[in-house]
Amino acid sequence: MKAEKYHEMDMGGLREEEKALTEQLFKLRIQSATGQLENSSKIRQVRKDLARVKTILTVKQAEA
Repeated sequence: MKAEKYHEMDMGGLREEEKALTEQLFKLRIQSATGQLENSSKIRQVRKDLARVKTILTVKQAEA
């Protein structure tokens, strides 16, 4: 997802998104370890999205 979409979300939505991305990353890592992962670039994409969400959460917490 684009960073602009994350900037529009409120704190609760960002925390939910962070939790969902963390769970998705865990599942992808399990699939990778067991050899079931078809698209290895998905891990990189989820990691970057998670970093975006965490960065925006930090910025919004600093503003508050």
